[in-house]
Amino acid sequence: MKVTTIIATKGGIGKTTTGANLGAISADAGLRTLLIDADPQPSVSSFFQLEYEAPCGFYELIAQNETNPERIISRTVIPNLSVITNNDPHSQLVNMMLQAPDGRIRLKNLISSFSDFDLVIIDTQGTRTVIQEMAVLASELAISPIQPHMLAAREFHRGTGQLFSDLEGFKALGLTIPPCKIVINMLDQTADARMIADLIRTNFNQGLFEVVETAIPQAVSFRGAATQGIPTHRLEYRAPTDRKAPAALDILRSLAIELFPEWRERYEALTADVVEDIVKGANS
Repeated sequence: MKVTTIIATKGGIGKTTTGANLGAISADAGLRTLLIDADPQPSVSSFFQLEYEAPCGFYELIAQNETNPERIISRTVIPNLSVITNNDPHSQLVNMMLQAPDGRIRLKNLISSFSDFDLVIIDTQGTRTVIQEMAVLASELAISPIQPHMLAAREFHRGTGQLFSDLEGFKALGLTIPPCKIVINMLDQTADARMIADLIRTNFNQGLFEVVETAIPQAVSFRGAATQGIPTHRLEYRAPTDRKAPAALDILRSLAIELFPEWRERYEALTADVVEDIVKGANS
């Protein structure tokens, strides 16, 4: 089981969309995948249609140590893709975990209960909280989308960079701080965006941080898929004939291989023909 957190200290940068699409393409590649919605604005909870909605969710997991799968794990209509929905809209868990002696490491102690899954992806709130720190400390890898804008780059340095610096103190407790892979998201074709993307790759490749080569473009297919609740790689598994840019499937497959190289063969086997058959089966 590999545990991954999608993190950002700024909202509106495509964090949830990135996590949901990585989860969906991993599920279609045959990996048993669990999305955990740790964001009180529960976007990933409703990103994909559910075929089974569990009576409990993230609140019971953290507040009551509830790990019974039938009680907290909902199943989406996408085979192999499950979700623990967020049912803490008033952020009660934040105050609770601030006062709990094991607050920042509670999820790490509970996560082994989900060892039936190959991949666990935790979506967090777009602001720094104890829940966000708890998710990072429970993970082997953090993924941080960043838009190619100067203000976003400064916010990453000030917010996410500082968060990882502050978590260094937990090494004294024997905890490992995960590496953080930065994904340039919503990249348009302007010279300014490309220049800033190059600056991000130059300046943020250090220490725990690594900027991956695959960038997610500012594309209609990514917005449309989120609106329709469809995995982007299923919506566009072949590029339009009048466009030079690769299909969404090619982009997400390349990104998944960079982030999770241990499953390269599974992702590479997810060709356009295979996805077309999946889509036909889902629509029949």
